[in-house]
Amino acid sequence: MEQKVNTSTLRDSAIMRWSALGVIALTMMAAYYVNDVMAPLQTMLQENLGWDGSEYGFYTGAYSFLNVFLLMLIWGGLIMDRFGVRFTGKLATILMVVGTLMEYYGMNYMGGSNTIIMGYKSDVLMCAAGYAIFGVGAETAGITVTKIIARWFRGKEMALAMGIQVALARIGSQAAYSLAIPIAKRFEITTPVLIGLVLLVVGMISFFVFAVMDKKLDAQESAMDDTDEEKFSFADVKNIITNRGFWLISILCVLFYSCIFPFQKFASALMITKYGIDPDFAGTIVGLPALGALLLTPIFGGLIDRKGKSASIMMLGAAILIGVHFTYAIPSIDSWVIAVALMILLGIAFSLVPSAMWPAVAKIFPVRQLGTAYALIFFIQNIGLWGIPTLMGYVQEHYCVVGVNENGAALYNYTLPMIIFGALATASFIVAYLLLRADKKYGYGLELPNIKK
Repeated sequence: MEQKVNTSTLRDSAIMRWSALGVIALTMMAAYYVNDVMAPLQTMLQENLGWDGSEYGFYTGAYSFLNVFLLMLIWGGLIMDRFGVRFTGKLATILMVVGTLMEYYGMNYMGGSNTIIMGYKSDVLMCAAGYAIFGVGAETAGITVTKIIARWFRGKEMALAMGIQVALARIGSQAAYSLAIPIAKRFEITTPVLIGLVLLVVGMISFFVFAVMDKKLDAQESAMDDTDEEKFSFADVKNIITNRGFWLISILCVLFYSCIFPFQKFASALMITKYGIDPDFAGTIVGLPALGALLLTPIFGGLIDRKGKSASIMMLGAAILIGVHFTYAIPSIDSWVIAVALMILLGIAFSLVPSAMWPAVAKIFPVRQLGTAYALIFFIQNIGLWGIPTLMGYVQEHYCVVGVNENGAALYNYTLPMIIFGALATASFIVAYLLLRADKKYGYGLELPNIKK
């Protein structure tokens, strides 16, 4: 009697693939908390540790320094496509823990030091070095998780899954923005970072759990000869970088995220200085886009899975950003109600574009190239995440200082920085339009649904 072959795998079970998503999402929640936890503390860093605007900008830009100048993200993508997501993800989580430990040490044991090393105070340099190492781990974890979802949800609810992962990660961001200042005031300025370190250790353990599940999926697909992944070769890099869609999505990515993350790093001070919002609540307001992403990204992802229109949605998100940033730039508009409304709109844009962008990459490239494609895109994005905060710190310190507060911390006028963010948003809209035209010409399928019936 012929034995029946089981043709189902873990990814075919809704319970198992969504469980896998939940496990890796926990890792990213911890990463997003640590990434954003220092942003609400800018004023306190000036008051308690004596960091000026340029030093804060240097620290913030350090996140992407190694990724940009040592090409760490590109190496991470190549390692992933060569050695797999399990090895790469474990390495990434370890780097995040080590980097955050360095940040905590720099703030807790070197804080307020006047020792100058390479032109920077030793505590600033230590924290920046730690943040740079954390940035390598966090960005590598990001491309690893994105490729994991593309694999586990291939032909299924991919945009919804990516949207939910982003939404859950935003819980970490929202917690950072909402709790950093109250915790720092109640305990010490280093306590929010210490909490992040503990969360990252939990996230690291969580990813090691996922690795067991993914190894079982590998075994199942190998037994069925259903991996559909040819071995990656370095010739694939040429195929990626000569693809017009790659460059359009990469440029859109760097422009769009340069309007979001660097802005949020300075937005708490903007809320306090221009709109007169209490410092205890400023971080909560800046965290509204993360809260919006939590609620809306899964909804938009589900719509894209069923209806498509990814390129059109990217254009819509960029258009919203243009209105938000240029409105923030108008000096006469200083109502806290408008500030909150604009943050809510920012959250909508923040939900629209990622829910459309990341699944779109999986339509343009085969699975074997996805790790390197995502890595190259993240690398280009990191150029913006390094350059824009550094630029903004310089612009603030040299062109925007209008006085000091009662504690001696600088007060800034944010009109010029917001005009710069508005210009970046305008450029992102133009690139999204070009991507829509390229989709019609080359047939990427970006306007088509993700779920295959």
